[in-house]
Amino acid sequence: MGSRVILNRSRSEGISILHPFHKHPANDCPAGRHGQFVVCLSLLCLLFIYSSKALAQGVESSASNPEHTIRQLLQKTCFDCHNDDLAEGRLNLEQLSWKLDNQRLRQRWIQAYDRIAAGEMPPDQSDLTQADREILLKALSQSLQTADAAEIALQGRGPLRRLTRDEYEQNLRDVLLLPHLDIRDLLPQDREQHHCNKVSEVLDMSRIQLDAYLDAADQALRQAVASGIQPRKQEHQRLPATRMFLTAGTFGGREAMFYAKDSQMVPLSGGDLARMRKENKHDPEMELAIFRSASWPYYGYPDVFTAREPGAYHVRFSARAVRQLRDFSLRPAWNSIAMNFRARKRSGADVSGDVRATGETFDIQPQGGIYETTIHLKQNETFEYSLLGLPVPRAINPPNAPLYYDFPPMPDGGHPGVAFQWLEITGPLDSASWPPASHQRLFGTLPIRVAEKGTLLVEVISTQPEQDAKQLLRRFIRLVEREPTSDAVIKIYDQLVTDELQAGTPLAEALLTSYTAFLCSGQFLYLPEPRADSPRRQYAVASRLSHFLGNTRPDAELNQLAEQGRLLDGQVLDQQTRRLLSADSAENFVVNLTDHWLSLKDIRRDEPDSRLYPEYRFDDYLIESMAAETRAFVKAMFEDNLPVTVLVDADFVFVNDRLARHYGLEPVSGSRVRKVALPENSLYGGLLTQAAILKVTANGTTTSPVIRGAWIMERIMGDPPPPPPPTVPAVEPDIRGATTIREQLARHTKDPACAACHARFDPVGFALEDFDIMGAFRTRYRSLAKGEKVTGIDRAGHDFTYYVAGPTDSEGRLQDGRTFKNIRELKQLLVSEPRQLARNLVEQLIVYATGTPVRFSDRPVVEAILNECRSNGYRARDLLEAVVRSPIFLGRDQPQNTLTTRGKKLP
Repeated sequence: MGSRVILNRSRSEGISILHPFHKHPANDCPAGRHGQFVVCLSLLCLLFIYSSKALAQGVESSASNPEHTIRQLLQKTCFDCHNDDLAEGRLNLEQLSWKLDNQRLRQRWIQAYDRIAAGEMPPDQSDLTQADREILLKALSQSLQTADAAEIALQGRGPLRRLTRDEYEQNLRDVLLLPHLDIRDLLPQDREQHHCNKVSEVLDMSRIQLDAYLDAADQALRQAVASGIQPRKQEHQRLPATRMFLTAGTFGGREAMFYAKDSQMVPLSGGDLARMRKENKHDPEMELAIFRSASWPYYGYPDVFTAREPGAYHVRFSARAVRQLRDFSLRPAWNSIAMNFRARKRSGADVSGDVRATGETFDIQPQGGIYETTIHLKQNETFEYSLLGLPVPRAINPPNAPLYYDFPPMPDGGHPGVAFQWLEITGPLDSASWPPASHQRLFGTLPIRVAEKGTLLVEVISTQPEQDAKQLLRRFIRLVEREPTSDAVIKIYDQLVTDELQAGTPLAEALLTSYTAFLCSGQFLYLPEPRADSPRRQYAVASRLSHFLGNTRPDAELNQLAEQGRLLDGQVLDQQTRRLLSADSAENFVVNLTDHWLSLKDIRRDEPDSRLYPEYRFDDYLIESMAAETRAFVKAMFEDNLPVTVLVDADFVFVNDRLARHYGLEPVSGSRVRKVALPENSLYGGLLTQAAILKVTANGTTTSPVIRGAWIMERIMGDPPPPPPPTVPAVEPDIRGATTIREQLARHTKDPACAACHARFDPVGFALEDFDIMGAFRTRYRSLAKGEKVTGIDRAGHDFTYYVAGPTDSEGRLQDGRTFKNIRELKQLLVSEPRQLARNLVEQLIVYATGTPVRFSDRPVVEAILNECRSNGYRARDLLEAVVRSPIFLGRDQPQNTLTTRGKKLP
């Protein structure tokens, strides 16, 4: 079984391969780079490329002549509509070639097979008898299976898969022992297909991309080198409350922030604060009280601290959760207040810059306490206090008067906030042993000194540089490789470093040139497909498993099992799969899977429309909590081996304090999401009613049964709708309140062709109309013009007016005639099809794990996986483990109707 790698695919499907010996002119090499001639060695990855071969002729020929049988039956039932004159659905079966060795043509026949198997073609069931349907499907299936299997035997299941930029970054983090390495954004964004960013077909490679990988590898290696001949000097600062904020006040006035003593506001002016700081006379009893969330253009950070060097900084502070009363006095808060730190450059109020959360989230308690964390800062960055879930001031720009910011009205009980007493900062934090482990990964125990030339701060000392270079190069390759590297390949890297040394390049710089080349080689950039005839099959399985469940290279245990030839044992595979699912690296699996399959990467795509939903203005804490819930749910689904039906319906949710309020549940304390049992007859439970899912399927202003229904049917049920005809406009819900969405859809689907398609997914979307754009339960729609007028002031202090319009309508009828009154009843209908839910999950896991979607000849293996897991209720981890033990994952040659059984050694 072979493999393919795609570099640049033209419209004619030809493959352009970069010449492996191309060099840039020497004067094109920027300072700090090892020379663009590294490209020639990086393109050793093309050792993995296999030229495409024409499939054996005569695949379609057989003694029974299936083409003749198929065309006879199609002529009786389908040619009337799919012919030269009509070609309904842009399908002309009369002229569709039977060259099944052509992938594009074979895909057209597969589409025809699927529609016939689903009973959708011919539309009139009586046009094709059941007996003829079975004959037709059997003949088509056998022919398509044979052709697809023949292509796989020659070319592999799909193209060789390149690492995604997330995987590349994580590989470098683990290889170089730099857990916080940040080079992802130096690489081009990966394209997506099949709701996945790991599809080989679109993970192509060009010279521009390769150059980006060279830059990223070079920067990563330079960060791994010691920053000096000894650890950097740490600075320690203890800041009193009156040094913890840049100014004496902030936007929103004293309601948003003030200094206090003995729980009473102290009216410090800017001049007072400046004198206090100049004379260094600070009252240790003073507190800094903040009552707003961090959001542009609002900021608050220490007046004197900036990270002089990039790295880790230890932060320790004393704080308590408080309430601000109307006389600007402080009282203990009723509940804890969540907060974290946000790294940012020092800037004015009108510049937000690169602002990102760093460090952990704290729940500041009313009784007060001392909290500490480690934050990671870039050079010249500082950090601001990010209180989560609190209001922000609003901008007011009156005519002929200066702009000012007002704070929301005080709620009953006072404004919640946090009062800080002091803060300590220590850093940058370097390794206790020196040089650090990352440096030793590159240069072993060779001594170092201050560099006299080159671009590094240090150079390694060697009396025999060429000999040491060869030893260190081999050592590095053995540490980094995911499968054994041949001596012939190592000699090429040897020659590169030798050439550099002979040109006068310092030893460390010369080694980095060779290391960069290896980190951009095919052996590192690509994941080989496991092949039954390959002596390195076990290593390929180890890499596939580790990148599937951790986005990174195999660890020592996996590598040892591959080296010992034990990794194909069914029990060993199950044990390793469970170990990796419980490892810290499984967080990468959960995040990447949910980001793409469930669209969580789009959770901030549409801001809530503040005209219709003022309660959601600037509520980042709610959005962050939504994503955390869905990730925790998916993680538990695999860790706890839950039945696949929990995707649709579950008797629990994962919530924190903010989500519990959002869902109308009993209050919980703190920002940590935790599993909570739902009350009987709750509408919540399962993915369908999670706030994150309901948000990514809305547009920030309105909900659409069409979008939500199609999303659920495709992502959860595995029944994607066909693309809409290009001439049919989208349905835009009426936010003026003049018509209901059901009335608009009724007009939209007057065309019988539209109605038949919409009947597959609109009813599912209507069941979700009881939930607004952020997933909160509702009984009536909102509009901007008609209905019952509602006015007030939102959480940011803005006046709002909207109208409560007609009632929501969540009733529906599925295409098969079954009816429901609300989402609870729909869930019961959908969970009655667990095999369909399981099949969709298995197919999503397969494309995520292998980089290639389920092919026609894979289908019997998928059904075998489902058969194996049926007796235990199609549980999520069982399904995942069965995928790992399948020939699709392991790449072994065997009859397509069999599957590895637990505990059996694979041949």
